[in-house]
Amino acid sequence: MKITSQFLILCCLFVMYTGCINQINEVDAPARPDKIDFNPSSAMLSPEESMSKISLPKGYHLELVASEPIIQEPVAIVWDGNGRMYIAEMRSYMQDIMGTGERLPTCRITRLEDTDGDGKMDKHSVYIDSLVLPRMMLPLDDRLLVNETYSYNILSYRDKNGDGKADEKVLVYKNDNTDDANLEHQKTGLVWNLDNWIYVTSNPIRYRYKNGMLQSDSLIGSTGGQWGLTHDNYGRMFFSSAGGEKAAVNFQENPVYGELDFKDQRDENFDEVWPIVATPDVQGGQARLRIDSTLNHFTASCGQSIFRGDRLPASMQGDLFICEPVGRLIRRAKVINRDGMTIVKNAYEKREFLASTDMNFRPINTYTGPDGCLYIVDMYHGIIQESAWTQPDSYIYPQIKRKKLDENLNRGRIYRLVHDNFKPGPTPKLLDATNEELVGYLSHPNGWWRDNAQKLLVIRGDKSVVPSLHKILTNEHAWIDNLTFWKTKPNALSRLHALWTLEGLNAINKEVIIAASTDEDPEIRKAAIRLSERYLSEYNSSLLSMITGMKSDKDIGVRIQVALSLRYSNHRSAPILLKEMLLKDSSNKFMAKAVSRSLLKADESLVELRKSTEGMSVKDKDLVFEGANNFRQLCATCHGIDGKGVPSKLAPPLAGSARFQGDKSVLINILLHGLKGPIDNMKYPDVMPAQNEHTDIYIASVLSYVGNSFGNKMPVIHSGEVKEIREKTVDRKTSWTLHELSDWEKEMKKEKEGKK
Repeated sequence: MKITSQFLILCCLFVMYTGCINQINEVDAPARPDKIDFNPSSAMLSPEESMSKISLPKGYHLELVASEPIIQEPVAIVWDGNGRMYIAEMRSYMQDIMGTGERLPTCRITRLEDTDGDGKMDKHSVYIDSLVLPRMMLPLDDRLLVNETYSYNILSYRDKNGDGKADEKVLVYKNDNTDDANLEHQKTGLVWNLDNWIYVTSNPIRYRYKNGMLQSDSLIGSTGGQWGLTHDNYGRMFFSSAGGEKAAVNFQENPVYGELDFKDQRDENFDEVWPIVATPDVQGGQARLRIDSTLNHFTASCGQSIFRGDRLPASMQGDLFICEPVGRLIRRAKVINRDGMTIVKNAYEKREFLASTDMNFRPINTYTGPDGCLYIVDMYHGIIQESAWTQPDSYIYPQIKRKKLDENLNRGRIYRLVHDNFKPGPTPKLLDATNEELVGYLSHPNGWWRDNAQKLLVIRGDKSVVPSLHKILTNEHAWIDNLTFWKTKPNALSRLHALWTLEGLNAINKEVIIAASTDEDPEIRKAAIRLSERYLSEYNSSLLSMITGMKSDKDIGVRIQVALSLRYSNHRSAPILLKEMLLKDSSNKFMAKAVSRSLLKADESLVELRKSTEGMSVKDKDLVFEGANNFRQLCATCHGIDGKGVPSKLAPPLAGSARFQGDKSVLINILLHGLKGPIDNMKYPDVMPAQNEHTDIYIASVLSYVGNSFGNKMPVIHSGEVKEIREKTVDRKTSWTLHELSDWEKEMKKEKEGKK
């Protein structure tokens, strides 16, 4: 069929018109009900019954994609290039209130397929069985990368004979160390970002896919975050820290530059949540409840995603969705740029985009799907708190027992959010597409297609597409429905993906970067600066001249990127240039931080730690730095990254703590067995859970780090000392109180004096 230019114009006008109508027709979420469900039933509901308990804005509704018995305890989903959905199921998660059998290899990954193209998943198979709490997945081409809890190893799986079950298993990243952190505080993600690096949360590491293997790159500090990782159209990543009760963190700059948060990056009152059901089962206790018994603050934020699809109202594009499974709700946040700093703001006033009165509704992940809609993973599980925090002396234990939530198991649902004015998009066939077709999909209106087209082009490594990518950058071709091309100006996102695809193919050069630095779109100019970093170490790099010329760019975000990237230059002019930029934008705190870090060429906290460990042996110094990473992954969520506690006062401050001035064995006991009761005349919402599942080295590293940070100064604690106390207290089953520890310390003193 021949497509005329008049027809194309009519298509464009129709898209513009319907987009306007859809934006006009979108209405705000319904007001928070005056009557909250104060005594909800904890009975298990069918998917249809559960959906009837969910409140959504007018025009939106949920469609069931999958549920029990096909899936149970789902925690994450991904799609391969042909739209086949892979579901990670943590079938051993909290099968009773004590977490019995949690580490057994009884979990799996299920694959769902739409075989007839009607948009409905009609075939399922167990793709991988006998896993230990699978937590991260990344589809490559017809291979799926998988990581299990407690492990750093990453394996590639492939179904070679087409029966829906993986029959090839290849180790693509090897690190046989075990991750001993509580499963809530381990890494998630494995997200292929715009810059072709693969990112995870928590750990100071990222990966690059090359020649069938993953190569690791160390970052200068922890990436932060816990369960969930997402990025926007420009590669800006968004983390979330449930333990720290911060629903959105570390989204100002790429993790390669370090962690960075500002107090006002979340709009005033952003951390307040607005459930429509009473929430007794909250680990934070009464301090986390309003007078009406509803959750008052994020406490389990996770599974965030930036919506980048094309089959929901245009006003949702670029919005951040955050799951809060304790509150049985999903937040919709607007993402705003304010003087180069990113701000997140609740889209509604004292209400949420989605809220449920079903006590077992546990949304823990969201995604933009290949059909342009938003997907929601509902674990549908009675207990959503890991066993370290559900022990008999915890606040939450009797609440779970009273509601019999520990009996609600072996369910799980995947939902698709749709809108009345939109039809979900077609099932993709990217794995079958030619490379030229994939280049065309770099202009697709759905970010999922653009991301996967870029990823597949990089994986295939076919440089014959380089001329086509250059054409996009020089405004010579673009894409419209069914890959019909015509000479017009590609949009900025097309050019951005073309630029990074060239980088992934190792086909980028200085000329392309310099050309991109003059692009009319600031995001492309920022990308050009990042791409120049590999050349800045060259003393006479022509790209340093390019960057010098961009120090006065009209966009503050571009100027900030210049300051961030100049840390890679060894030229004597770089510090001078940084100081000039700081003078010009002295009132911009993001610029001030970027300049300061580039001048230091390292995270300030690590600089401080280097000073505090001067004079230590190499072995002790390594132990302290290992403890810094472990602390950031686990302890910082309650005690604060600076050791001063978090605003919600979940746990006592460690800075200047008297415990780090006394007997080492007291500290070891606290970590091994936990601590309860008032601390320094202050009551906290819950007990500190025992950490005795961690190794002796892990506990020694954390205590040694804290003991030499935050104003504390004490000798390093070694693993042998931890082992000794562990053996002495092997029969202890309850948390310590400070009074008991005082008696213990006196006994230890007598014991030492007796030995003398």
